Formats: sequence, C-alpha cells, structure tokens
Amino acid sequence: MSLFISTAHAADATAQGPGMMANLLMIAVFVAIFYFLIWRPQSKRAKEHRSLIESLGEGSEVVFAGGLMGRIIKLEGDFAVIELSRGNEVKIQRASVISVLPEGTLNNL
Repeated sequence: MSLFISTAHAADATAQGPGMMANLLMIAVFVAIFYFLIWRPQSKRAKEHRSLIESLGEGSEVVFAGGLMGRIIKLEGDFAVIELSRGNEVKIQRASVISVLPEGTLNNL
C-alpha cells in the first residue's frame, strides 16, 4: 500500500443514509420558506396594487412610474389622461400609477 493513500473499506450493506421521510421533510421546509418569504408577500403587493388601480377616478392626484405627478383628467379603459400642469397633458397606462396622493398635494408643491 501507498504511504499517502488509505485503504478503502466497503460500506456495510445494512447501513442506510437518511430515509425518504427526511428528504420529503426537507423539501416541505424549503417550499414553506419560499411561500412565506417570496410568494405570499408578492401576491399581497399585487392585490394591493390591483385595488389601487381600480379605485382611480377623475380628479385623483397620482404619482406614476416615471416619477411624475399629476391629476387625472379622464379615464379611458386601461389608460388615463393626466394633467401635469396647465395645458400639459399626457396619456399613461393605469398600471403605471404607483400611488394616489392626498387631495390638494399638487397645489402645495
């Protein structure tokens, strides 16, 4: 035998590794972790955003994805016409609205 290589011994035939139950338990723990840390918060956020989009109405003051703020002039299906300043109107997708501001916020800026 070599000085640096140890002799290999065959594993005992009766010795077994972790059982199938332990493997299934580990998979269940990983699924639970993903559910509570990723899936659940994301679905909660999506539900809140969907209710925000449905609550939009004419006259609402909003901030949308580009960081611009304005007042909704008209709703057209999935789009909204926003007045950024007097005479300056843009059409945006309703889904790009991030938040609704309290009434009168734009006048105070």
